[in-house]
Amino acid sequence: MKAVMYNYHIWIKYEDEETLISNFEKMIIKSGFTIINKVEHFFEQQGYTGLWLLAESHFAIHTFPEEDKVYIEISSCVKEYYDRFLQELQNWRNKQK
Repeated sequence: MKAVMYNYHIWIKYEDEETLISNFEKMIIKSGFTIINKVEHFFEQQGYTGLWLLAESHFAIHTFPEEDKVYIEISSCVKEYYDRFLQELQNWRNKQK
């Protein structure tokens, strides 16, 4: 069997870190992913980097408040969960408009 990885990354509009962390963690869980661990760092002046280690790969977020933007990336070897996450992300982004 051939190994396949699905990856998606995008820049989105900045929101406070607490809101982003809560919303993305809910999306990860709702999509079916299993969170193994989470590592995060809040930078002294501003900014945040978080990495969720998933049984099915990883999710990362990097905030740039000074530029009003956030970079997110999801990688997965399970297409079903990956597709669900992308749908959850789209639903969330539609609510932001």
